[in-house]
Amino acid sequence: MTSTSLVRASGAVRSRPVPSAAPASPTAAAASAVATVPDTKPHAIARNTAQPFDSGWFDNLRVNLSAAERRVATLPGRRSVKKDAQAGWLLKAISCIDLTTLNGDDTAERVRRLCAKAVTPVRPDLLAALGFADRTLHTGAVCVYHRFVATAVDALAGTGIPVAAVSTGFPAGLIPHELKLKEIEASVRDGAAEIDIVITREHVLTGQWQKLYDEMRDFRLAAGDAHVKAILATGELKTLRNVAKASMVCMMAGADFIKTSTGKEGVNATPLVTLVMLRMIRAYEARTGFRVGYKPAGGVSTAKTALDYQVLMKEELGRAWLEPDLFRIGASTLLADIERQLEHHVTGRYSAFHRHPIG
Repeated sequence: MTSTSLVRASGAVRSRPVPSAAPASPTAAAASAVATVPDTKPHAIARNTAQPFDSGWFDNLRVNLSAAERRVATLPGRRSVKKDAQAGWLLKAISCIDLTTLNGDDTAERVRRLCAKAVTPVRPDLLAALGFADRTLHTGAVCVYHRFVATAVDALAGTGIPVAAVSTGFPAGLIPHELKLKEIEASVRDGAAEIDIVITREHVLTGQWQKLYDEMRDFRLAAGDAHVKAILATGELKTLRNVAKASMVCMMAGADFIKTSTGKEGVNATPLVTLVMLRMIRAYEARTGFRVGYKPAGGVSTAKTALDYQVLMKEELGRAWLEPDLFRIGASTLLADIERQLEHHVTGRYSAFHRHPIG
């Protein structure tokens, strides 16, 4: 048994022993990681409930930077998956993708094409060759601006795929608070089942934790039954300690997921930031019993990177966090690379990237 302690907070945040993985055959590994028939209900776990604001949960948080860096540097080499097992993990990754288009030149037709790809993310002949011809496989969600929520809801009707809307003045989050709430409410009325909000970074950078809590609480209330992913914009929070504190405050205020980035910052998702956020999720579960999801976004564009994040999720939080209820990857081009890798697994040949359109 090994244990790594990276984040401490007055005895409140402790590392959980991580059992050493026993060797497994590729078929066994693939069976455990492979995507199963998705639940038609997008959320099957107990929803996080907001806790009273208590700065004692995070005031004394410290991050051991050197230990964190060692952890993320050594993990991929010690926990690698190959061949059949890798194909299984990649199929599971597809079921956790929030397939995204957030461009200024988006159109309704582009969104409809994206939704069609979300419904059929991998060519049927490849699925048949992988033994998946009789299984349903689709992405975790489709993520769009509010303008296209109704279009996506219509295109995905009957598929069980939820629509996620970016909101609250995405990506900067600098519009008036009242307008942020109205935008959330409008997206929910149009059928969004998930809302990706952006926090006000100023609250973090100036240490106004009560204001961040109040903001997140208001977002959660405005969303109603729609699940809320809190985007921290970690590349703009300056320190890992700020990332840890912002993660805890947003979960305390009722966030269903914490998410790294908008994808528009100079630095987006990184394994180092991920490790800190996952340790906060672990600490929050230990305190409250509620499981909060995690979503890396921005720069997750290759199958290898997706595998690295999956390994980190499993090592830090356990098998439950490989499912779309608790793990999403915000991406636009990742799916094409995963399909290329699956084709290589089946045929032994790499396909040109442009042969795998995503929308």
